Amino acid sequence: MIRYAIAAVVLAAAAPAFADTLDEVTTKGIVFNAQGMDIEVTYTPDGKFTALDGQVVGQWRIDGDKLCTSSNFDPEETCATYPHDKKSGDSFEVTGPRGSAMVKIR
Repeated sequence: MIRYAIAAVVLAAAAPAFADTLDEVTTKGIVFNAQGMDIEVTYTPDGKFTALDGQVVGQWRIDGDKLCTSSNFDPEETCATYPHDKKSGDSFEVTGPRGSAMVKIR
């Protein structure tokens, strides 16, 4: 279960979006749900993120409409696309290379 949660953290962190949504995601952070577990992901302006109380740390970058990440759990960069026009409080499903997750912008 923990491995799935960590994979979901990486997916959520890697989940792409249009610039407006990505700005909200990387400024406010997200909470995503993996197997009934809410996991907070926090992004910093210097291109880093943390999740699972610091157990997962990594780097992020925006590439057009995608958020691309790599982490100590998965050093290979992955990218995902987020829907556009989402803001703080909005929830939506994001699908990336490792599957789907429900994401809420904090």
